[in-house]
Amino acid sequence: MDHERLRADIPALERASYFNTGAGGPSPRRVVEAAESALEDHEYEAPVEDGMYVAAGESHEATKPAVADLLGASEDEIALTQSTTDGINRVAGAVDWDEGDVVVRTDLEHPAGILPWRRLERECGVEVRVLETEDGRVDLDDVKRAVADATLFEFSSITWTHGTRLPVGELVGIARDAGATALVDAVQSPGQTAVDVREWGADLVVGAGHKWLLGPFGAGFLYVREGVEDDYVPSAIGYRSVVDPGEPDYEYAPGAGRFEVGTTSPATDAGLREAIALHRELGADAIESRIETLTDRLKDGLAEDRLLSPRSFESGLVTVDVDDPEATVERLADRDIVVRSLPYPEAIRISVHAFNTRDEIDGLLEAL
Repeated sequence: MDHERLRADIPALERASYFNTGAGGPSPRRVVEAAESALEDHEYEAPVEDGMYVAAGESHEATKPAVADLLGASEDEIALTQSTTDGINRVAGAVDWDEGDVVVRTDLEHPAGILPWRRLERECGVEVRVLETEDGRVDLDDVKRAVADATLFEFSSITWTHGTRLPVGELVGIARDAGATALVDAVQSPGQTAVDVREWGADLVVGAGHKWLLGPFGAGFLYVREGVEDDYVPSAIGYRSVVDPGEPDYEYAPGAGRFEVGTTSPATDAGLREAIALHRELGADAIESRIETLTDRLKDGLAEDRLLSPRSFESGLVTVDVDDPEATVERLADRDIVVRSLPYPEAIRISVHAFNTRDEIDGLLEAL
């Protein structure tokens, strides 16, 4: 993989060693330029040509095939959102919940996958079960017991806490056997590893392009397996949600389209398309291979008792035990090294992407 070409196109890397892609990836110039060009065309040219709504709609529709190809889905199974949080909330808001419903989540979820269910617990009386885990792992027998009478089971494909890969296919199978909907938070997967939602078999998958894909903020997506949409009536509705917005007796759009609402920015769409195109050019396997090589180098330099992530490679997310996470983040920032702290486990998290270098890994280890 031509990581040097990638590095040279990311301005943020000129200022620091960046190890926080799990939170947000710094965009290459070509991604930002694509977004800028789309915005300029929309604001300067579209008003006096086909019209601004037509241009925005064309950009929106052009983005769905790119996302579908990235995830191994069909275009009709993709809805564009603003973020992972937005996608989860669209799902959570599309069900008529009551006190008989049960939502199961793991204790490894990001607040994006916690707060929507807490709201339902508070306002609708939904029972929310938290599946306890150990070292970023789930016990399949515990899962079976927890989801036996569940309505929905939510979990992450790659945990933000430990960087562990959960057995998505097996977990989806358990949920399906129990009659529960399987919702996968996949935001840490696209961009660092290949994703095939068909292979996963999940009902719903949420993600975004601003992390490992190095796309712009505001570019999220929701996969809805064909036929699953029939069970959902979104709480928000707009002209994108329906077949004909002018009909009094409206009909929801087919597929995942019912989860979309109204006007979106062509700049965000264009940036996401460009980020996906760059990812394709670099190659998913090549990217993952380089991440693995660099991650192994990092782990080899860490004492066993400090490493909270698996010793063997599972992702570019590496969680490290330190005495004072916040102080460590600040100390590393003073040396132009960017990492983040975690609330659980109380540690720092290092995100290793393909644009990082061996020298940066060695410098980080020395600073630690």
